[in-house]
Amino acid sequence: MANTHSHDGAQQHHPPRPVRDSQSEMAEVVLPNDANPLGNLLGGRLMHLIDIAGAMAAHRHSRSYVVTASMDHIDFLSPVHIGDLLILKSSVNRAFISSMEVGVKCWVENYIAGTSRHVASAYLTFVAVDKEGRRHPVPQVVPETPEEKQRYEDAGRRRELRKAELERRKLDRANRT
Repeated sequence: MANTHSHDGAQQHHPPRPVRDSQSEMAEVVLPNDANPLGNLLGGRLMHLIDIAGAMAAHRHSRSYVVTASMDHIDFLSPVHIGDLLILKSSVNRAFISSMEVGVKCWVENYIAGTSRHVASAYLTFVAVDKEGRRHPVPQVVPETPEEKQRYEDAGRRRELRKAELERRKLDRANRT
């Protein structure tokens, strides 16, 4: 079902979408240019790839342009080496008004042995915008599996924590002036 647009292009109706509709996966071979002198993938390069993988899911869910609002949590669990096949999987955990929390998990796949190892996870917030950069509403997420329902609930809790932290920072700044 297509979104309905008003005469100015603003989206008016957004049928909810299941998580599976926006799930994305990308693969990247780690090359020497992406590594530090120890032969490990640079953390900043991994963050860049996580941002791209997360944006893919957010684009698919919102069917619009998106911008990264935050990467509020990332765990580097083990090093990724030159020559490794890095697999990044992303999905929208929850949608709010114009923002979406996206989870990204990173795996190293050993294509010889047929095994994989979880190497990093991150949560990002993306905001849907039009061509002029104005926010607009996004469809709600329909979690279907028990894991998706858990991620949906956890995303709501993380959002409340982000809001509380933002308020705390505002108070700290106000008290310093």
